[in-house]
Amino acid sequence: MPKVTFNNKDKSFFNTLKSSVDQYFATHNIKKTGNWGLYSKTAVLAPSAILIYAILLFFSSSMSVVLAILLCCILGFVLASIGFNVMHDACHGSYSSKGWVNETMALSSNLLGGNTYIWKFKHNIVHHTYTNIDGVDDDIALSPLMRQCETQKWLPPHRFQHLYGFVLYAFTSLAWFFVMDFTKYFNQKVHTTPMTKMDTREHVIFWVSKLLYAAFFVVIPISQLGWMPWLFGFIALNLTLGLTLAVVFQLAHVVEHTDFVHADEVEPMKIENEWAIHQVRTTANFAPRNKFISWYVGGLNYQVEHHLFPRISHIHYPAINLIVKQTCAQFNIAYNEFPTMQQAIASHYRIIKELGKKPA
Repeated sequence: MPKVTFNNKDKSFFNTLKSSVDQYFATHNIKKTGNWGLYSKTAVLAPSAILIYAILLFFSSSMSVVLAILLCCILGFVLASIGFNVMHDACHGSYSSKGWVNETMALSSNLLGGNTYIWKFKHNIVHHTYTNIDGVDDDIALSPLMRQCETQKWLPPHRFQHLYGFVLYAFTSLAWFFVMDFTKYFNQKVHTTPMTKMDTREHVIFWVSKLLYAAFFVVIPISQLGWMPWLFGFIALNLTLGLTLAVVFQLAHVVEHTDFVHADEVEPMKIENEWAIHQVRTTANFAPRNKFISWYVGGLNYQVEHHLFPRISHIHYPAINLIVKQTCAQFNIAYNEFPTMQQAIASHYRIIKELGKKPA
């Protein structure tokens, strides 16, 4: 893999910011992990998913096709929110102060068809360390289908990526379950980064969870409802789930004003800024004052705060948002934020359209 390091000798920005954030939690005498706000979300989302699944399994044959498809789409939205709120915090160790609770809740990743171990390595280690670094960050490695930064190779189909991109995003969860996890598992690599060795327990969890997912989302529905009803429902669920997951994560980094860096395997690269400044410059917030969006996406509209403090639960991001902004202003660091989700989506559309043009 490319060797990339940061200029962390003088971490004045992050040290100042961390001190202010730590002071906030000490002053208010609260933990950095989840609280009743997060646990109440879990109490709403998890039973909702189970209830909708049961209704579809046992009563969809007596429903109209439109209602059944609509319920499948709603289930996709609920599963996505479980991923944003429960799985994401748990995988970062911020859901609870108890390790076993985090490990248990992190397995909700497997409910979505993924694998917790692979996701943690891909997201926590690779993406959060090397954000928007082309050649390392797996989240922007969609080539040849999508060109997401200027250093990626341009291909003629990219001229239309602003048209087919969102259609492609809808297949995210299907690709995740049927292709990407297995590719990473057998290659033992995330993009260009070799994975840490999986022990026997993780191998067992990988295969058992994949079989359980296939049983609950493929075998049982087919045996209960038949092949065609299952197929339409499964596709509707996953297109909704995939599009929702992809759009939220794309708005975090592939928008206007965020930085991208290219690294190759020949020459080691030392980024001139400290790691924390790199995180701010490669990340963007969206709709920070929209309470419904903040609730639904698990605070992932506060991506700047999340990338600076991934082990702090998203429940606290609105509170530390002002601290981060003030510290960025103090150090003259541009803070990327879109007031609404619509503006962020429009920005993403513009940047992928621009990147789709043939370079001069």
